[in-house]
Amino acid sequence: MAAKNIIILGASFSGVSTAHRILKQAGKAGTAVKITLVSPNSHFYWNIAIPRALLSGQIPDEKIFQSIADGFKQYPPGQFEFIVASAKSLDVEGKKVELDILGSASVRTLDYDFLIIATGSSTKEETPFKTVTSTETTKDRLHALQAELKKAKTIVIAGAGPTGVEIAGELAFEHGQQKKIILLASGPTILENAIPSVSKTATQLLQNLHVEIRLNTKVDGSVQAADGPQTISLSGGKTLSADVYIPTFGVIPNSSYIPNKYVNANGFVIVDDYLKIKGLEDVWAIGDVSDREPPQFMFADKQATYLAKNVLLILSKKATLPYKDGTRGMGLTVGKKAGTGHLGSVKLPGFLVTMLRKNLFLDNLGPTVTGSAF
Repeated sequence: MAAKNIIILGASFSGVSTAHRILKQAGKAGTAVKITLVSPNSHFYWNIAIPRALLSGQIPDEKIFQSIADGFKQYPPGQFEFIVASAKSLDVEGKKVELDILGSASVRTLDYDFLIIATGSSTKEETPFKTVTSTETTKDRLHALQAELKKAKTIVIAGAGPTGVEIAGELAFEHGQQKKIILLASGPTILENAIPSVSKTATQLLQNLHVEIRLNTKVDGSVQAADGPQTISLSGGKTLSADVYIPTFGVIPNSSYIPNKYVNANGFVIVDDYLKIKGLEDVWAIGDVSDREPPQFMFADKQATYLAKNVLLILSKKATLPYKDGTRGMGLTVGKKAGTGHLGSVKLPGFLVTMLRKNLFLDNLGPTVTGSAF
């Protein structure tokens, strides 16, 4: 039987782990597959560590960036191909994907039997909390922000979700009161999606580190002076001056190449109970780009595990099972020595969260990229 041609768009957590899982399971089952993994990024980016990586000298590039191609070199050429490119358009009727090849003006068209969309999301301000167009651009943005933060005396962080809270905590822990750290929350609490006790604990931990928290404060815009601080316009007509302004709110799904009928009003791909794009066969969407669950690592990993298993069931002509949503929760550190979190309605012990996240799972980068973790 001819090998099934499986294209995976996106090579972050969802895409890389799904590719490895399918290749490994297919090998054990004796099922012939050819996986083509497509990403504009040459390296996998361990952005879980970004709150600490923003501090100059804390985490070197090689600890958070690792070559994707090298991670798949154990598979023969006929089984796996990695293409550094971005998706330009999708023809679901013809089962074709058009790619823009990075670094050239050429376009390449690929045919698929199965298509897995795992192109993730981007930040609205192109901050390096997600990849920014390419690995080199992401590194450049990260290095520039590191340099700015090192010199800054006043830092304003807008958005009090897990990323904003962790960045505020890392900066305050490292610099103490040498820098003024202000965290803006648009609502009445920080970590609005957390259970109340976790929000309360995180607030206290930040205050212990002398972070100034301003609640019910939205940012209307910011203006960078030619050679001076930024002026940040706030709701209610107030302004703030900052040497560095870091917006951490809002993500944009990387779905511009997908026909509008398959995405919701916010651009997230609409999937059914099998993580298939609604109305289509042989096309799935997982991770941040999907409308199924929040854009968090634990959901991306759960969806990748499920989909790899289901693809093998389909190839074996066996019945598939619907996807079961994961338990909502979060875990975060506030500085290097404290943390909090919850799983469902149960608050997790702070020492446990701190212990689990003390190295921000950096040891998992290599095994994730090479597939030895799966």
